Amino acid sequence: MARSGTSGITEHESEQIDQANAAGRNPVVFVHGLWLLPNSWDRWRAVFEDAGYATLAPGWPDDPNTVEEANAHPEVFAHKSVGQIADHFEEVIGKLKHRPALVGHSFGGLLAQILAGRGVAAATVAIDPAPFRGVLPLPISALKSAAPVIGNPANRGRAVPLTYEQFRYAFANAVTEDEAHELHNTFAVPGSGVPLFQAATANLNPWTEAKVKSKNPERGPLLIVSGEKDHTVPWSIASASYKKQKRNTGAETEIVEIPGRGHSLTIDHGWREVADTALAFIQRFVKT
Repeated sequence: MARSGTSGITEHESEQIDQANAAGRNPVVFVHGLWLLPNSWDRWRAVFEDAGYATLAPGWPDDPNTVEEANAHPEVFAHKSVGQIADHFEEVIGKLKHRPALVGHSFGGLLAQILAGRGVAAATVAIDPAPFRGVLPLPISALKSAAPVIGNPANRGRAVPLTYEQFRYAFANAVTEDEAHELHNTFAVPGSGVPLFQAATANLNPWTEAKVKSKNPERGPLLIVSGEKDHTVPWSIASASYKKQKRNTGAETEIVEIPGRGHSLTIDHGWREVADTALAFIQRFVKT
């Protein structure tokens, strides 16, 4: 993906920044997680645009444009760390005229909380967010979901795809088999091993990049959304993240559970319910 000058910002991201600034609307920045690309937010962006916001969906550094390109060149995902990705999004946000709301899913939810902790968000929705330092639960289902990567230490330096069976368990356990196949074919791409190892060792490493400044009074309002049937980030992890974040005295912190939903809740047939939940929260704090 082409870069703009010496910046890490791509030409496509620069176009989104320019469009958001020219629109004069308050922006919403969408942050994808592992095994997905920015285009996984396309339907969400349309909903938020219709509601009066300007939207951006930046990539992680070196993200390909399409699922086909990603699967043909998985090596581009390797070695991307949580800190590197967060810095890239902060660079994008720094080009905006207005402080944006953030919506992130999975590792994107962790990244959104990291960015909010840096004081760059007007409001934040973290959907099934990956855990950060201080979040202690390690449910069996989460370990099983991460096992295709962290089960082999060599995967830290690799980009690892999910087989259909692995995707079915980690993402698509709460949809039909036909839909699970469709989601895997439509959205799934290889993912960097680094973030999973960083999250897995966050409570052992005081210098980890997988940490959130949860008490920063400039964090802004935060909603954590949990899918009831999520294997990758089950309620125990989401609730522990909420309990760490609710200690923030400078802004409201809330959590909601979406019944019957798994980790694919942002891309499967029920995506609109989750999008409307996120939109309603942001509308309370960020005017159009």
